Amino acid sequence: MPSTLPPRETKSDADWLACAPPEVVEKFLGELDEGALLALPFLFEFWAMEHQLPPEGAWRTWVVMGGRGAGKTRAGAEWVRAQVEGPRPLDRGRARRVALVGETIEQVREVMIFGESGILACSPPDRRPVWRATRKLLEWPNGATAQVFSAHEPESLRGPQFDAAWVDELAKWKRAEECWDMLQFCLRLGEDPRAVVTTTPRNVGVLKTVLANPSTAVTHAPTEANRAFLAESFLEEVRARYAGTRLGRQELDGVLLEDAEGALWTSSALEAARIEELPAFDRVVVAVDPPVTGHAGSDECGIVVVGAVLQGPPQDWRAVVLEDASVSGASPQGWARAALDAMARHEADRLVAEVNQGGDLVESVIRQIDPVAPYRAVRATRGKVARAEPVAALYEQGRVKHLRGLAELEDQMCRMTARGYEGKGSPDRVDALVWALHELMIGPAAKWVRPRVRTLG
Repeated sequence: MPSTLPPRETKSDADWLACAPPEVVEKFLGELDEGALLALPFLFEFWAMEHQLPPEGAWRTWVVMGGRGAGKTRAGAEWVRAQVEGPRPLDRGRARRVALVGETIEQVREVMIFGESGILACSPPDRRPVWRATRKLLEWPNGATAQVFSAHEPESLRGPQFDAAWVDELAKWKRAEECWDMLQFCLRLGEDPRAVVTTTPRNVGVLKTVLANPSTAVTHAPTEANRAFLAESFLEEVRARYAGTRLGRQELDGVLLEDAEGALWTSSALEAARIEELPAFDRVVVAVDPPVTGHAGSDECGIVVVGAVLQGPPQDWRAVVLEDASVSGASPQGWARAALDAMARHEADRLVAEVNQGGDLVESVIRQIDPVAPYRAVRATRGKVARAEPVAALYEQGRVKHLRGLAELEDQMCRMTARGYEGKGSPDRVDALVWALHELMIGPAAKWVRPRVRTLG
């Protein structure tokens, strides 16, 4: 790029140029000859965002993992172009035979080839391949070809051989593992056969296996990264509908959300527990699971707010998780103030705190800030799993709902299993949730006495 451009602060050369003053842009374009101007729209390295460009290094599989509309298809199509095209239209490129694999033949054709970000739309006129429909084949002017395959037919990958492959939406294939395995045996031509995988993440074994492979490189981006090329109405709608949910983290943020095997809670169950309108609560509780220490390296302080409707017998009681106000690296005064602030926001009836680690110090810290706060200390006499299991049962009965914005709490919940917590660190947010629901529903239900019915005798 010319030295007249401003310092680079954005993620692509095009953004970089767009930030330049008009006189700099005019000077830059004026220095290009006619051929360079005609070629500029097809110079993807100039326009691309960082996650759309292949990583450096000796990787065998490149996974472009991102939210819906994050530019994954364009990255895959441009990578294929870069493999098959040579310096001039008839010059040979690095790859001669490419496999294009999607969930169905129709999806390969309509998205990967003919789509708005597909191979044909990205190719300059003098290098644009021709679609041979009867052969399910793309053919470039330099003789390179790309053959189309459906993930529903893994056996069709027995026999062919390739030096490159583009795999789209691997995480949604029904026969993904079988098809992926067959493709690996096909990548045997050339000196360095490679594959690119463009996919929205899902918690499936084949994707996790690919990501765990030492020869895999990964780039990642949320939907918002490509907002300049997306309808604002689309972004507003999906933000309003999915922001703050686990589904939103997967489909918009492009985050791989893993449920541990045998988890007490699952992503699908938590999504089904989503609620938009709140009932009138009989009680609201803020539960706190304080860290042992209070510094930047200490565990999180779990702070969870739950409201409950306690009308009728215990089987009719319902609860809603209102907020995860947990804090990280806070001093005792910091987390105590965060908990009391949560009480004020939700007009909570009581603050409940586990005191196994801090003992009387927990109450002392809270009283320093609010001497009259309604407070109750609770002490764990059973393990985390034993305390969590009756709470998980309430969810299975459909008696606990969630507001949006609880993604980090829900991530911990999906890693809590009957064998213990399978995430990093301690499940402090889950512990706080468990204490809140024990305080509101499980403890009172154990003491509930059925009203006597007077009978005439």
